[in-house]
Amino acid sequence: MNICRTKVQLKHAVKEAKQQGKSIGFVPTMGYLHEGHGSLLRAAREDNDVVVLSIFVNPMQFGPNEDLDKYPRDEQRDLALAADCKADIVFIPTVEEMYPTKPLTSIKVADVTERLCGASRPGHFDGVGLVVSKLFHLVEPNSAYFGLKDAQQVAVIEQMVHDLDMNVKIVPCPIVREPDGLALSSRNVYLSALHRSEATVLSASLNELAEVLMFNGEMTAEQCINLIKDRITENTSGEIDYVELLQYPSLTPVSPKLSLQRALSGSRFIVALAVKFGSTRLIDNALFQVEEVIERV
Repeated sequence: MNICRTKVQLKHAVKEAKQQGKSIGFVPTMGYLHEGHGSLLRAAREDNDVVVLSIFVNPMQFGPNEDLDKYPRDEQRDLALAADCKADIVFIPTVEEMYPTKPLTSIKVADVTERLCGASRPGHFDGVGLVVSKLFHLVEPNSAYFGLKDAQQVAVIEQMVHDLDMNVKIVPCPIVREPDGLALSSRNVYLSALHRSEATVLSASLNELAEVLMFNGEMTAEQCINLIKDRITENTSGEIDYVELLQYPSLTPVSPKLSLQRALSGSRFIVALAVKFGSTRLIDNALFQVEEVIERV
């Protein structure tokens, strides 16, 4: 496994692979890897000759009151998982390596960034767009793999790639969960025992909604949202940031009073939520079509 800490080292490793005609699969992460990241690496391994993993906690996507300094880091653990998943190249730059000077360029994707996490974390997706764009230019992958736990991020990156004619295929991958349903996240380590137990309400409420929608396509967006909110507020101390039902991947709003059958005509939609348990903010989601669950929680 080739560990690169500079852009020059990474470019050299990528150039060697490309000169040999090898395809490159890329998994960008912020480290503190878990089985969710492992599933992305294994998908990239199955599809490509060379797998590149990046580990970089990107300061540009954190707001002034967010957890940049507290974000968990464990390089040795990350490298062990990367080796286990047979990554070929691991890029671990410092902030100074990625941003030797303050960047004067930004990548702003409109519309799809204006709801969900984009509304409560202003500037977040500008930082995501900048770092992902830089990484795509450095790695020049054939395919890049992203988890659907952050479905808005996937939509933003797909839009950026489309608009800028980037020569990379975006591969969305399913959410990976604990046995009790909690979506894997690097932030789960912050949860107290009580909040860890309470956090299972996120997947449980999405599962309940999935069951209801299988039999009742006449539900409205408002009814779906209220079902989720009621389960969270009735059963936990969680503080709701948002619960939204939107078309996917455009993330355009759905008429709250119309039945989903009439409002969506079989198109995909997402139910996405963000809830704070103590000081830890968790996100989750499920993709649906009317009378069909695309991805079961």
